[in-house]
Amino acid sequence: MSVWLRHHFAALGGAFATLRRAPGSFLFNILVVAIALALPFAGLTVLENVRPMSEQLSVDPELSVFMQPDAPREQSAALASSLRAIVKDAKIVFVPREKALDTLNDKSGLADVVATLGENPLPDSYVIKLNAFQSAAEGAAIDDIAERMRALPGVQAVQVDSAWVKRLAALLGVLRLALLLLAATLGTVVVAVIFNTIRLQVLTQREEILVSRLIGATDSYIQRPFYYTGALLGLGAGAVALGAVALALRPLNTAIAEFARLYASEFQLAPLDPLPMALLLALSAGLGLAGAVLSVQRHLARLN
Repeated sequence: MSVWLRHHFAALGGAFATLRRAPGSFLFNILVVAIALALPFAGLTVLENVRPMSEQLSVDPELSVFMQPDAPREQSAALASSLRAIVKDAKIVFVPREKALDTLNDKSGLADVVATLGENPLPDSYVIKLNAFQSAAEGAAIDDIAERMRALPGVQAVQVDSAWVKRLAALLGVLRLALLLLAATLGTVVVAVIFNTIRLQVLTQREEILVSRLIGATDSYIQRPFYYTGALLGLGAGAVALGAVALALRPLNTAIAEFARLYASEFQLAPLDPLPMALLLALSAGLGLAGAVLSVQRHLARLN
């Protein structure tokens, strides 16, 4: 075990020695890789900020059932049993046209305008609050329920007041998929950049590698410093990308705050939590290691 640790510490020291010989090239490569990583990191930061907000929104659909204007009151009142048969676990509130008119007059200040119509233009209606759905995804049955209510006698229209919640959930799903595809594409770019960087280092140290083999060094011993170099490059690029995203949040939050005030909101983008940041850094180091492994195994074989 101590021999294994000594070999890895020696390999890590060799990686740092290689970086010290060409710090400018190493920093430039970190910058290139960080640019590729910054976009998916920023997208993930936005999604992680929006996801809790979307989950806190009410996803219990509310339907408004409007009767035909000429429907008699008896028919409107009798509709409650039919609605109860469609949605058993729901709160059903009957809103007479007189009450709807009073509410309109109180809240809109249009009493004088409505009075000129000569009669009540509003129909009887029902407000149905469903409580059986625990998430927006489970609310897919709302459309079927609305269609069944529209088919009831005397019903003129059914409005799904919470349909926008499903649209928001669907939009977030599309954004997650787009972010995944973008991350996969840019991850390939990161591997390609590190592959080329390690290839140049292998070619630069060709004579050193050949001498090491002559004195009995194994391929594993020769490869380890390059593996550590790739991992350090990926780790450094991930840290720079996360730092760039965190810095970009400040001016972005200034613009968001002005927009949020229009909706009486205090929404702000916050940096990722420590655990997701650690996972992203590990992923960045893993991409660097993958690029180094592919490059070293390919090019060292050519030196045999």
